[in-house]
Amino acid sequence: MARYTGPVCRLCRRERTKLFLKGTRCESPKCPIEKGRPPPGEHGRGRVRESEYLLQLREKQKAKRFYGVLEKQFRSYYREAARSKGVTGEVLMRICESRLDNVVYRAGFAMNRGMGRQLVSHGHFQVNERKVNVASYRVKPGDVVSVRGRSRNVGRIIENTSYAEGRVIPDWLSSNLREMAVEVRALPERNQIDAPVQEQLIVEYYSK
Repeated sequence: MARYTGPVCRLCRRERTKLFLKGTRCESPKCPIEKGRPPPGEHGRGRVRESEYLLQLREKQKAKRFYGVLEKQFRSYYREAARSKGVTGEVLMRICESRLDNVVYRAGFAMNRGMGRQLVSHGHFQVNERKVNVASYRVKPGDVVSVRGRSRNVGRIIENTSYAEGRVIPDWLSSNLREMAVEVRALPERNQIDAPVQEQLIVEYYSK
């Protein structure tokens, strides 16, 4: 299973915005974005001529990194969104939000999407009482995602749910941290998704 294994703060610096890839560190003064550190590379401090293509590319890269998806899979999501009814960019964002690793993070069972992906891959979660260990599994309205019985004593999951009690859970999810379960009320509308992405630029990028 391919995945990015390099320093994640570097990705936030590259995109000049917080992608919330390191949990609580992203909310602390230690965050490189809070410190005002420049993008990585020898030309990071230089002035870059922002062409239309560059803006579109950066938005696509930002969305991929925000959700932890690599190029091949992200492109397939775009093609599916383009074939679907509705606004292509909004459908694309909805597809990314409905991934199981993202739902696990949004519900408060993981500190970030990378951890959500790891917990799902290790078989700690079930959907409608059936074990699912595929992070890209897509949930549907009415699905109930819960921690498996033998995984309820895993220290990391207990710690995460304890921390999540102070977090805001999206309206499209109904989370019960005490029962370690979350119900998908509906797939989110664009105004319920806080991804710092201009999806129309992504559509323009892939439409060329």
